[in-house]
Amino acid sequence: MGTHRSMIMPSSPLRRPYLLLFRESSPDRYEALSVDERQVLMQKWNNWYQELHDTGRVSHGHPLDPDGCRVSGADGQRVVPFRSQEAELAVAGYFVVTVANLDEATEIAQQCPTLFLGMTVEVRAITECCHLARSLQPSPTF
Repeated sequence: MGTHRSMIMPSSPLRRPYLLLFRESSPDRYEALSVDERQVLMQKWNNWYQELHDTGRVSHGHPLDPDGCRVSGADGQRVVPFRSQEAELAVAGYFVVTVANLDEATEIAQQCPTLFLGMTVEVRAITECCHLARSLQPSPTF
């Protein structure tokens, strides 16, 4: 999280990178679907991702393993079981998209095929440096 430029996705004056964080509200909802319904839903995910890739708006994305999610802080760490009351803390996966603005990134997030099952998608701009590094940069003089 230093000041180095990310190699994940190049930005340009007209496009910038955004992170879409997928959070599951209840993975048990998939179990309520038939196998055929789950296969159709998986195909919708694959088609959605492929269209974003083919149009140059996504560089990569991955699901995250639901087992062994840990949250670390000054008070130590704790394990957050994916099927617990704290499951909303667990990120199920992510996409890195490069688009014109936050509105376009949000529009992509709203196309997520599993929103109807309670999934949420957090949209965050990826910046060049963290708050700490930014606080150490000299103020511009005019």
